[in-house]
Amino acid sequence: MAEANYTPRLRAHYDEVVRQKMIEQFGYANPMQVPVIEKIIINMGVGEATADTKKATTAAADLARIAGQKPVLTRARKAISNFKLRENQPVGAKVTLRKARMFEFLDRLITVALPRVRDFRGLNPKSFDGRGNFAMGIKEHIVFPEINYDQVEQVWGMDVIVCTTAKTDDEARALLKAFNFPFRQ
Repeated sequence: MAEANYTPRLRAHYDEVVRQKMIEQFGYANPMQVPVIEKIIINMGVGEATADTKKATTAAADLARIAGQKPVLTRARKAISNFKLRENQPVGAKVTLRKARMFEFLDRLITVALPRVRDFRGLNPKSFDGRGNFAMGIKEHIVFPEINYDQVEQVWGMDVIVCTTAKTDDEARALLKAFNFPFRQ
């Protein structure tokens, strides 16, 4: 990724295949009207961090390995005594990926991580928010090849939100299908 003229494989796939496919399907007048994937947000909530704050930093380190960039620690907004939660206590980590890193992560997610998920039957095609954004949860972060299974002390889940510029869910679904997202039938 250090080279200036480096283009991720999925970005080239979008430029050569997906854009033309979307123009044919939805009849856009201008190629700039075709929806694109804007950003991917990865969120890892660590509920056990209330007892041990080291767990939040460990989760952030794992998330950094998966995403390829440093995550931001998310902190509790207010104190809740029933959950033994104090204000400003770290409770998770999140990272926002754009451009080349986003396409690299997307490539690894689709081709490597999702096929490694146990009892995987496909992604829910109804997990769109009405504005063209797709959200999914992964129960185990160890499905990513960057995580060494033997060095993991605890398995955490994570949320992956794919934000697109699509106006409707149908356009976003067609865009993600063109990127070979494994939606269930």
